[in-house]
Amino acid sequence: MKIFRYTLLFISVFVLQFLSPDSAQAQKVGVVLSGGAASGISHIGVLKALEDNNIPIDYIAGTSMGALVGSMYAMGYSPKQIEEFVKTDRFKEWSEGIVDQKYAYYFKRTDDNASWVTFKLSLDSAFVSTLPTNLISPVAMDFGVMELAGGPAAVANYNFDSLFVPFRCVASDIEKKESVVFRKGDLAEALRATMSYPFYIKPILVDGKLLFDGGLYNNFPSNVMYDDFFPDFMIGSNVSGNNPPPDEDNLLSQIKTMLQSKSNYDIPCEGGVIIEPKTDVSLFEFGNLQPLIDSGYAAAMRNMGFIKQYVERRVTPEELNIKRSNFRGQEPKIVFDKIYIDGLNKNQSEYVRKVLRHKNKTVSMEDMKEGYFRLSADNKIKYIYPKIKFNPQTGYYDLFLRIKKERNLITDFGGDFSNRPISEGYLGLQYNYLGRFAASVMANAYFGKLYSSIQIKTRLDFPFSVPIFIEPCVTWNKWDYYKSSSAFLEDTKPAYLLQNEEYGNLNVGFPTGKKGRIVGGAGVARITDNYYQTPFFVQLDTADQTNFDVFTAQGYYEANSLNRKQYANQGGYFKVSGRYVNGLEINTPGSTSTDTVKEYSNHHEWAVFKLTGERYFNRKGTFKIGVFGEGVYSTQTLFHNYTSSILSAPAFQPTQDSKTIFNENYRTHTYMAGGLKFIVNIRKSIELRAEAYIYQPYQVMIKTEDLKTEYGIPFALQHYIGSAAVVWHTPAGPMSFSVNYYDQVKNPFSILFHFGYIIFNKRALE
Repeated sequence: MKIFRYTLLFISVFVLQFLSPDSAQAQKVGVVLSGGAASGISHIGVLKALEDNNIPIDYIAGTSMGALVGSMYAMGYSPKQIEEFVKTDRFKEWSEGIVDQKYAYYFKRTDDNASWVTFKLSLDSAFVSTLPTNLISPVAMDFGVMELAGGPAAVANYNFDSLFVPFRCVASDIEKKESVVFRKGDLAEALRATMSYPFYIKPILVDGKLLFDGGLYNNFPSNVMYDDFFPDFMIGSNVSGNNPPPDEDNLLSQIKTMLQSKSNYDIPCEGGVIIEPKTDVSLFEFGNLQPLIDSGYAAAMRNMGFIKQYVERRVTPEELNIKRSNFRGQEPKIVFDKIYIDGLNKNQSEYVRKVLRHKNKTVSMEDMKEGYFRLSADNKIKYIYPKIKFNPQTGYYDLFLRIKKERNLITDFGGDFSNRPISEGYLGLQYNYLGRFAASVMANAYFGKLYSSIQIKTRLDFPFSVPIFIEPCVTWNKWDYYKSSSAFLEDTKPAYLLQNEEYGNLNVGFPTGKKGRIVGGAGVARITDNYYQTPFFVQLDTADQTNFDVFTAQGYYEANSLNRKQYANQGGYFKVSGRYVNGLEINTPGSTSTDTVKEYSNHHEWAVFKLTGERYFNRKGTFKIGVFGEGVYSTQTLFHNYTSSILSAPAFQPTQDSKTIFNENYRTHTYMAGGLKFIVNIRKSIELRAEAYIYQPYQVMIKTEDLKTEYGIPFALQHYIGSAAVVWHTPAGPMSFSVNYYDQVKNPFSILFHFGYIIFNKRALE
């Protein structure tokens, strides 16, 4: 009887307590945010609506994008601050795998080439292990998430229950085929794991487990919310759903079905509501985010009456602001003291420390960011993953870097396919070494009707306080403008414009800031030109030949922030160079020449200065404008005849089409040129381009009756170049269809269709 009375008393007290006016104060509300990539941005609108209506949020859990939004709320960011963050360039760069141009490090960049695809091999690895596992680079996201979560995680002492709002997120262990729930530890690592969408962003290792996007096995962690926090009322925001049955003709649907388990999108308790914002965007379409946020807000407001009916407790904006201020005010400023490197040997770690410029002293976040992205730009480093942890004994943060060096052997394949006979193939090979210094031995080959080349060079990088590189290089170039012409003569004849170059040089360079470098060097070359001075020749005729044996020295300053190696639409490029040339010309007349001597020789010595600039404006807009300018001043003297003089003169070639043709109207020793580029983005990867240029030579070179050369009147005429193109930037390379215009020629219009890169090795005197 006593037991019965005590039990009845306990139930009565519990009921009275529940029905008392203070019971509303005990209500706890949990919010669950689903995964859904870009659609998950609508969760911000849901949180915004809840706060606008003073609905408390006591716990929060999420998956993938829902975890990122939820974690920022748990770190003490308001919905408005989260909204502002996802609209920044910083967030857009995360989603696209792009490093902020402010931190892009040009010094480590090698010369552009025509490669489409790269395979990286260890000398003892299987080919299958070299296939890429991610579509975008995780470099910007890895560092950004670490920077975002570092302070709040330290305040919470790495316990997710001690954040501004207790938080949970999930990732997927594909080996055990199960979800992994993060309750403590490195918050940035937890976020990075839950957002590792297969094949899009690289997975990460956490405690020896390779973890992927949490949406694979639990895209709506309401069960985690219920088991860990047991809230009185649960609000779910869901922008996803289970995949439909796989289609026998749809490979992507089959892969999704194999990878993903069905998730439960229900609330596992009686008290709760599911909000379903209406979204209609592709997975990674992060362009226009405001409609998504508005959709989440509207969906939450449609359910607000129901929520208020069951959630009586309210939290005022003043209370939230005070609580946020108290939490965020405890964050220790991120200053780094010690750096720990995992994955490299002693010499390699020393190289990394020198690149980071860490000398056992404290380093600010900004300085470390510069060093980190400088290191990530090094082609000897394959991958870096950063973690930070606050050390209460020192008052500073320790930085832990897990680094993988790049594979020893790298192969590149590429080239260009065209409607004209200028198509070419490209093959590149590179061997890497990393120790106290870094080295690359590189070789490449181009093969086509217009252009063939073989190049071998070595680059040695020394991470001194002012880094330098030393680069010896040997190159063989061949240009055949006749065989690559679309207008062939009926009779088969030798090429009438054929250029061969053999040169070797040694360059030394050092950086100037993050975007620029200064390079100086010297070398020797033999340039051989074979040509006819008249278009009327037969197969038995022999061509004129000009050999130019030369010593040359050069120096240049170059700064580059262009976003693409061809058809750029963002950033800028600037180069100013000077070159000294000293050589001997030997001319051997052919059967069509007017010369009577068997051989002619002449010594030439000159200096040439060149300035090139390119800049694009309106980075964020659909419509972009670019400007281009180039100027050349040379003291070069005339060669023996008109054709050899034209062949040896600097050329103005601003468009892709102009790089593939020999047009004597745009060649002279001194000139100025400039133009405008108009670009309209139809879609993210498709654009319309229109370009127009004016070319102003100081003095044109004129052919005399005896096939020699004389200068024309200064500034007597100008020439114009125009181009209109549609360009599709495919994952392999650009595909372009263009109509091109050159004035004062018999056929001023030409059509060029090409897929790939019209890029060549440097010329001997370029």
